Amino acid sequence: MQLLSQLDVAGLLPFIAVGFGAQLVDGALGMAFGVICNTLLVAVMGVAPARASANVHIVETFTTAVSGISHALHGNIDRRLFLRLLIPGVIGGVTGAYLLTNLDGNTVKPFVLGYLIAVGVYLLIRGLLFPPKVSKPKVVEPLGLIGGFMDAAGGGGWGPIVTSNLLVQGVEPRKVVGTVSAVEFFLTTIVSATFIYHLGVKDFATATIGLLIGGVVAAPFGALFARRIPMKVMLVLVGAVLTITSTYGFVRAVLM
Repeated sequence: MQLLSQLDVAGLLPFIAVGFGAQLVDGALGMAFGVICNTLLVAVMGVAPARASANVHIVETFTTAVSGISHALHGNIDRRLFLRLLIPGVIGGVTGAYLLTNLDGNTVKPFVLGYLIAVGVYLLIRGLLFPPKVSKPKVVEPLGLIGGFMDAAGGGGWGPIVTSNLLVQGVEPRKVVGTVSAVEFFLTTIVSATFIYHLGVKDFATATIGLLIGGVVAAPFGALFARRIPMKVMLVLVGAVLTITSTYGFVRAVLM
C-alpha cells in the first residue's frame, strides 16, 4: 500500500500507453511486446537497458497469463500444438537461462535476426501475392526448443521465431497466435523468476506498474483481433512487424 501511495499517477500514464499499445500488437500478431516496450523505454523515455529488460520480463509474466486466457476463451488455442510446443519451449528456456553465464547471446543474435528478416519478407510476399492455404505443421518441437533457448539466452525471440515459422508452414494464423501466446506464459514465468526473486515486489518501479496496467487491459482486445483478422491480412501484418522489428534489432546488434 505504501508503494502505491508513492506513485505519481501522471508519471504512470506514458508507461500505461506503451504497455497497452505493445500488448495490443503482441496479442493480435503473437510477437513484439518486448521489442516495442524495450525500444520505447530505452530510446524515448531514457530508462536504463538493464532496468527496461527487467521491467518487461516481469510484466510479461502477467500479460501472457491474461492473453493466454483470453485466447482460450475465443477458441484461438490448438491443444495438440500447445502440448508439442510447451515441453520443448520450457526445456529450451531453462537451458538458455543456465547457459547465459557461459554464452554470449549477443554473438548469436545478429544471425537469428538476419534469419527473421528473411522470414518476415517471405511472409509479406506470400501474404500479398499468394493465397494462403491452411495445413498441419511438420516441424514443431525444434521450434519450441530454439525459441525457448533464444528467448532466455538472447533476451527475446519466442514470438518471432515460433510464430513466424508456424505461419510459414501454413498453420491457421489465429491458432498460431493464440497457442504461442499461451505457451509463452510458462516460458516467461521461468525466465522472469530470477528478476522477481532478486528485485522483490518493493522494487517494482513506475515503469513496471504502468506497463503492467496497460498490458493487462489490452490483452483481451488482442485475442479478439486475432480471431477476426483474415488470414491473408494476418500474414502481411506479421511479415511487416517481423521485418521492421528484426531489421531494427539487427542494426543495433551490429553497430553496438
